[in-house]
Amino acid sequence: MDANAIAMIYSMTAIGVGIILAAAGLGSALGWGMICSKYLEGIARQPEMRAQLMGQMLFTGGLMEAFPMIVLGMAMWFVFANPFVGAATQALATAAGH
Repeated sequence: MDANAIAMIYSMTAIGVGIILAAAGLGSALGWGMICSKYLEGIARQPEMRAQLMGQMLFTGGLMEAFPMIVLGMAMWFVFANPFVGAATQALATAAGH
């Protein structure tokens, strides 16, 4: 496998990782916006439920924030331990008959 093919695999992986991280960040931002807007709606309807609603809002937000961190971990794996290079090398070795 030549250096150009490896560079192409790494560049395509970097583009894919960038798109994945952008989607996760956008989803997180939209999720926080929806959570906070529903929290404020709940307070406007029932002000006496403020403490309970705040606890539920923070709990739900924490669960929602776990998703981008999981995606970040997977993205780091793709960047630093790129599995596509090994798979491509093995496929080319198999095709060449080694």
